[in-house]
Amino acid sequence: MDLTTAAYRLGWATSTKVPERVVRPVLRAAADAVWWRHGDPVRTLEANLARAVPSATAEEMRHLSRAALRSYLRYWGEAFRLPRWSAADLRVRVIPHRVERVRDTLAGGRGVVAALPHMGNWDLAGAWACVEGMPVTTVAERLRPESLFDDFVRYRESLGMEVLGLTGGLPVPPVLERRLLEGRFVCLLADRDLARRGILVPFLDGMARMPVGPAWLARSTGALLIPVSTSYEGDRMHLWCHPSIEVADGSRGLVDATAAMAATFGRAIRRDPADWHMLQPVLDEPARRH
Repeated sequence: MDLTTAAYRLGWATSTKVPERVVRPVLRAAADAVWWRHGDPVRTLEANLARAVPSATAEEMRHLSRAALRSYLRYWGEAFRLPRWSAADLRVRVIPHRVERVRDTLAGGRGVVAALPHMGNWDLAGAWACVEGMPVTTVAERLRPESLFDDFVRYRESLGMEVLGLTGGLPVPPVLERRLLEGRFVCLLADRDLARRGILVPFLDGMARMPVGPAWLARSTGALLIPVSTSYEGDRMHLWCHPSIEVADGSRGLVDATAAMAATFGRAIRRDPADWHMLQPVLDEPARRH
Protein backbone atom coordinates (compact mmCIF):
# COMPACT_ATOMS: atom_id res chain seq x y z
CA MET A 1 0.00 0.00 0.00
CA ASP A 2 1.52 3.38 -1.01
CA LEU A 3 1.53 6.50 1.17
CA THR A 4 -1.43 8.16 -0.63
CA THR A 5 -3.65 5.12 -0.29
CA ALA A 6 -2.65 4.70 3.34
CA ALA A 7 -3.42 8.39 4.08
CA TYR A 8 -6.90 8.22 2.55
CA ARG A 9 -7.76 4.99 4.33
CA LEU A 10 -6.46 6.38 7.61
CA GLY A 11 -8.65 9.44 7.06
CA TRP A 12 -11.73 7.31 6.55
CA ALA A 13 -10.93 5.17 9.58
CA THR A 14 -10.09 7.96 12.04
CA SER A 15 -12.75 10.47 10.96
CA THR A 16 -15.49 8.03 11.96
CA LYS A 17 -14.11 7.90 15.51
CA VAL A 18 -12.95 11.47 16.18
CA PRO A 19 -15.56 14.17 17.04
CA GLU A 20 -16.08 16.81 14.37
CA ARG A 21 -15.15 19.60 16.78
CA VAL A 22 -11.67 18.01 16.93
CA VAL A 23 -11.38 17.26 13.21
CA ARG A 24 -12.03 20.81 11.99
CA PRO A 25 -9.01 22.46 13.75
CA VAL A 26 -6.72 19.62 12.65
CA LEU A 27 -7.79 20.07 9.02
CA ARG A 28 -7.28 23.84 9.21
CA ALA A 29 -3.78 23.28 10.59
CA ALA A 30 -3.03 20.81 7.80
CA ALA A 31 -4.27 23.28 5.19
CA ASP A 32 -2.13 26.04 6.71
CA ALA A 33 0.95 23.81 6.64
CA VAL A 34 0.49 23.21 2.91
CA TRP A 35 -0.21 26.91 2.36
CA TRP A 36 2.97 28.01 4.15
CA ARG A 37 5.11 25.80 1.90
CA HIS A 38 3.67 27.62 -1.14
CA GLY A 39 4.39 24.73 -3.49
CA ASP A 40 3.21 24.24 -7.05
CA PRO A 41 -0.43 23.36 -6.19
CA VAL A 42 -0.80 26.51 -4.08
CA ARG A 43 0.78 28.69 -6.77
CA THR A 44 -1.56 27.15 -9.35
CA LEU A 45 -4.53 27.78 -7.05
CA GLU A 46 -3.48 31.42 -6.69
CA ALA A 47 -3.09 31.80 -10.46
CA ASN A 48 -6.63 30.51 -10.94
CA LEU A 49 -8.02 32.68 -8.14
CA ALA A 50 -6.28 35.73 -9.61
CA ARG A 51 -8.59 35.42 -12.63
CA ALA A 52 -11.60 35.20 -10.32
CA VAL A 53 -10.52 38.20 -8.19
CA PRO A 54 -8.33 40.30 -10.51
CA SER A 55 -8.36 43.31 -8.16
CA ALA A 56 -6.81 41.38 -5.27
CA THR A 57 -3.44 42.57 -4.00
CA ALA A 58 -0.64 40.07 -3.38
CA GLU A 59 -1.44 40.06 0.33
CA GLU A 60 -5.18 39.64 -0.32
CA MET A 61 -4.47 36.77 -2.70
CA ARG A 62 -2.39 34.98 -0.09
CA HIS A 63 -5.24 35.29 2.41
CA LEU A 64 -7.70 34.05 -0.22
CA SER A 65 -5.60 31.03 -1.16
CA ARG A 66 -5.29 30.13 2.53
CA ALA A 67 -9.08 30.27 2.90
CA ALA A 68 -9.48 28.18 -0.27
CA LEU A 69 -7.13 25.48 1.04
CA ARG A 70 -9.03 25.41 4.33
CA SER A 71 -12.26 25.01 2.35
CA TYR A 72 -10.69 22.19 0.34
CA LEU A 73 -9.56 20.32 3.46
CA ARG A 74 -13.02 20.86 4.92
CA TYR A 75 -14.38 19.07 1.84
CA TRP A 76 -12.18 16.06 2.60
CA GLY A 77 -13.10 16.06 6.28
CA GLU A 78 -16.78 16.02 5.35
CA ALA A 79 -16.20 13.40 2.64
CA PHE A 80 -14.71 11.01 5.17
CA ARG A 81 -17.62 11.55 7.59
CA LEU A 82 -20.51 11.63 5.10
CA PRO A 83 -21.39 7.92 5.31
CA ARG A 84 -22.11 8.38 9.04
CA TRP A 85 -24.58 11.23 8.54
CA SER A 86 -28.28 10.49 8.60
CA ALA A 87 -30.83 11.88 6.15
CA ALA A 88 -31.75 14.42 8.85
CA ASP A 89 -28.09 15.46 9.18
CA LEU A 90 -27.83 16.00 5.42
CA ARG A 91 -31.01 18.06 5.30
CA VAL A 92 -29.78 20.28 8.14
CA ARG A 93 -26.40 20.87 6.49
CA VAL A 94 -27.66 21.82 3.00
CA ILE A 95 -29.55 25.01 2.15
CA PRO A 96 -31.14 24.47 -1.32
CA HIS A 97 -31.96 27.31 -3.69
CA ARG A 98 -34.43 26.85 -6.59
CA VAL A 99 -34.13 23.08 -6.38
CA GLU A 100 -37.61 22.85 -7.91
CA ARG A 101 -35.89 23.47 -11.24
CA VAL A 102 -34.48 19.95 -10.90
CA ARG A 103 -37.18 18.28 -8.81
CA ASP A 104 -40.12 19.34 -11.00
CA THR A 105 -38.31 18.32 -14.19
CA LEU A 106 -37.53 14.85 -12.84
CA ALA A 107 -41.08 14.49 -11.51
CA GLY A 108 -42.32 15.15 -15.05
CA GLY A 109 -40.25 12.23 -16.37
CA ARG A 110 -37.55 14.32 -18.07
CA GLY A 111 -33.88 13.65 -17.35
CA VAL A 112 -31.61 16.34 -15.92
CA VAL A 113 -27.90 16.97 -16.54
CA ALA A 114 -26.39 18.99 -13.70
CA ALA A 115 -23.00 20.54 -14.50
CA LEU A 116 -20.95 21.52 -11.44
CA PRO A 117 -17.66 23.31 -10.80
CA HIS A 118 -15.23 22.04 -8.16
CA MET A 119 -16.78 24.17 -5.42
CA GLY A 120 -17.90 23.48 -1.87
CA ASN A 121 -18.72 19.80 -1.46
CA TRP A 122 -20.17 18.07 -4.52
CA ASP A 123 -20.36 14.74 -2.66
CA LEU A 124 -22.53 16.34 0.02
CA ALA A 125 -24.73 17.79 -2.74
CA GLY A 126 -25.07 14.34 -4.33
CA ALA A 127 -25.84 12.64 -1.02
CA TRP A 128 -28.47 15.29 -0.24
CA ALA A 129 -30.08 14.79 -3.66
CA CYS A 130 -30.25 11.03 -3.05
CA VAL A 131 -32.06 11.38 0.29
CA GLU A 132 -34.39 13.90 -1.32
CA GLY A 133 -35.55 11.26 -3.81
CA MET A 134 -33.33 12.37 -6.70
CA PRO A 135 -30.75 9.55 -7.00
CA VAL A 136 -27.59 10.63 -8.78
CA THR A 137 -25.54 9.01 -11.53
CA THR A 138 -22.06 10.48 -11.82
CA VAL A 139 -18.64 9.91 -13.37
CA ALA A 140 -15.41 9.66 -11.38
CA GLU A 141 -11.84 10.15 -12.52
CA ARG A 142 -10.09 6.79 -12.25
CA LEU A 143 -7.47 7.12 -9.51
CA ARG A 144 -4.27 5.18 -9.04
CA PRO A 145 -3.82 2.76 -7.42
CA GLU A 146 -6.97 0.89 -8.45
CA SER A 147 -7.71 0.00 -4.85
CA LEU A 148 -8.04 3.71 -4.00
CA PHE A 149 -10.49 4.23 -6.87
CA ASP A 150 -12.50 1.23 -5.65
CA ASP A 151 -12.65 2.81 -2.18
CA PHE A 152 -14.03 6.03 -3.66
CA VAL A 153 -16.63 4.17 -5.71
CA ARG A 154 -17.80 2.20 -2.68
CA TYR A 155 -17.92 5.40 -0.64
CA ARG A 156 -20.08 7.26 -3.16
CA GLU A 157 -22.28 4.22 -3.70
CA SER A 158 -22.80 4.06 0.06
CA LEU A 159 -24.32 7.54 -0.24
CA GLY A 160 -26.81 6.30 -2.84
CA MET A 161 -25.02 7.34 -6.03
CA GLU A 162 -24.31 5.33 -9.15
CA VAL A 163 -20.64 5.89 -10.06
CA LEU A 164 -19.10 5.24 -13.49
CA GLY A 165 -15.32 5.20 -14.01
CA LEU A 166 -14.17 7.75 -16.59
CA THR A 167 -11.81 5.23 -18.17
CA GLY A 168 -11.06 1.53 -18.05
CA GLY A 169 -14.64 0.23 -17.87
CA LEU A 170 -17.79 0.26 -19.95
CA PRO A 171 -18.12 3.21 -22.38
CA VAL A 172 -19.57 6.00 -20.23
CA PRO A 173 -21.63 8.12 -22.71
CA PRO A 174 -24.08 5.33 -23.68
CA VAL A 175 -24.79 4.58 -20.01
CA LEU A 176 -25.38 8.27 -19.25
CA GLU A 177 -27.66 8.57 -22.29
CA ARG A 178 -29.68 5.57 -21.07
CA ARG A 179 -30.06 7.05 -17.61
CA LEU A 180 -31.24 10.38 -19.00
CA LEU A 181 -33.71 8.74 -21.37
CA GLU A 182 -35.06 6.92 -18.30
CA GLY A 183 -35.66 10.34 -16.71
CA ARG A 184 -32.77 10.10 -14.25
CA PHE A 185 -30.44 12.70 -12.69
CA VAL A 186 -26.87 12.85 -14.05
CA CYS A 187 -24.35 15.10 -12.25
CA LEU A 188 -20.99 15.93 -13.85
CA LEU A 189 -18.06 18.03 -12.64
CA ALA A 190 -17.49 20.27 -15.64
CA ASP A 191 -14.94 23.03 -14.99
CA ARG A 192 -11.97 20.87 -15.97
CA ASP A 193 -11.42 18.97 -19.23
CA LEU A 194 -10.37 15.55 -17.95
CA ALA A 195 -11.02 13.74 -21.24
CA ARG A 196 -8.94 16.29 -23.22
CA ARG A 197 -11.65 16.61 -25.86
CA GLY A 198 -13.14 19.87 -24.68
CA ILE A 199 -13.57 23.21 -26.40
CA LEU A 200 -12.13 26.64 -25.62
CA VAL A 201 -14.70 29.04 -24.19
CA PRO A 202 -14.44 32.34 -22.27
CA PHE A 203 -14.02 31.79 -18.54
CA LEU A 204 -13.05 34.27 -15.82
CA ASP A 205 -11.64 36.78 -18.32
CA GLY A 206 -9.59 34.04 -19.95
CA MET A 207 -10.08 31.09 -22.25
CA ALA A 208 -10.47 27.63 -20.73
CA ARG A 209 -11.00 24.21 -22.23
CA MET A 210 -14.32 22.91 -20.95
CA PRO A 211 -15.96 19.52 -21.54
CA VAL A 212 -18.71 19.51 -24.13
CA GLY A 213 -20.26 16.36 -22.67
CA PRO A 214 -22.98 18.00 -20.53
CA ALA A 215 -24.34 20.00 -23.48
CA TRP A 216 -24.08 17.03 -25.86
CA LEU A 217 -25.89 14.69 -23.46
CA ALA A 218 -28.68 17.19 -22.85
CA ARG A 219 -29.25 17.71 -26.56
CA SER A 220 -29.00 14.05 -27.56
CA THR A 221 -31.51 12.92 -24.91
CA GLY A 222 -33.78 15.94 -24.54
CA ALA A 223 -32.68 16.32 -20.92
CA LEU A 224 -32.56 19.64 -19.09
CA LEU A 225 -29.09 21.15 -18.73
CA ILE A 226 -28.70 23.08 -15.49
CA PRO A 227 -25.55 24.46 -13.80
CA VAL A 228 -25.37 23.75 -10.06
CA SER A 229 -22.86 25.19 -7.59
CA THR A 230 -22.24 24.86 -3.87
CA SER A 231 -20.63 27.16 -1.31
CA TYR A 232 -20.10 27.16 2.43
CA GLU A 233 -21.62 29.47 5.02
CA GLY A 234 -20.71 28.63 8.59
CA ASP A 235 -21.57 25.01 9.35
CA ARG A 236 -23.93 24.72 6.38
CA MET A 237 -23.64 24.62 2.60
CA HIS A 238 -25.68 26.44 0.00
CA LEU A 239 -26.74 24.46 -3.07
CA TRP A 240 -27.60 26.75 -5.97
CA CYS A 241 -29.63 25.48 -8.95
CA HIS A 242 -29.04 28.10 -11.63
CA PRO A 243 -31.27 28.81 -14.66
CA SER A 244 -31.25 26.05 -17.26
CA ILE A 245 -29.37 26.33 -20.55
CA GLU A 246 -30.89 25.60 -23.95
CA VAL A 247 -28.71 23.65 -26.40
CA ALA A 248 -29.34 24.60 -30.03
CA ASP A 249 -28.62 22.43 -33.06
CA GLY A 250 -25.23 22.09 -34.70
CA SER A 251 -21.70 22.55 -33.40
CA ARG A 252 -22.47 26.20 -32.65
CA GLY A 253 -25.21 25.12 -30.27
CA LEU A 254 -22.76 22.99 -28.28
CA VAL A 255 -20.20 25.79 -28.13
CA ASP A 256 -22.76 28.39 -27.03
CA ALA A 257 -24.24 26.11 -24.35
CA THR A 258 -20.79 25.24 -22.99
CA ALA A 259 -19.89 28.94 -22.94
CA ALA A 260 -23.10 29.71 -21.04
CA MET A 261 -22.24 26.97 -18.55
CA ALA A 262 -18.74 28.45 -18.08
CA ALA A 263 -20.22 31.93 -17.60
CA THR A 264 -22.51 30.64 -14.85
CA PHE A 265 -19.57 28.91 -13.17
CA GLY A 266 -17.59 32.15 -13.37
CA ARG A 267 -20.33 34.14 -11.63
CA ALA A 268 -20.62 31.52 -8.87
CA ILE A 269 -16.84 31.42 -8.36
CA ARG A 270 -16.57 35.21 -8.21
CA ARG A 271 -19.30 35.30 -5.58
CA ASP A 272 -17.56 32.64 -3.41
CA PRO A 273 -13.95 32.36 -4.62
CA ALA A 274 -12.63 30.72 -1.44
CA ASP A 275 -14.83 27.68 -2.13
CA TRP A 276 -13.39 27.01 -5.60
CA HIS A 277 -10.98 24.10 -5.13
CA MET A 278 -9.02 24.20 -8.37
CA LEU A 279 -5.39 23.24 -7.81
CA GLN A 280 -4.79 22.30 -11.47
CA PRO A 281 -4.29 24.69 -14.41
CA VAL A 282 -7.55 25.43 -16.24
CA LEU A 283 -7.01 28.74 -18.00
CA ASP A 284 -5.26 28.54 -21.37
CA GLU A 285 -4.84 32.18 -22.39
CA PRO A 286 -6.29 35.68 -21.91
CA ALA A 287 -9.76 36.20 -23.30
CA ARG A 288 -9.94 37.23 -26.92
CA ARG A 289 -11.34 40.69 -27.55
CA HIS A 290 -14.15 40.95 -30.09
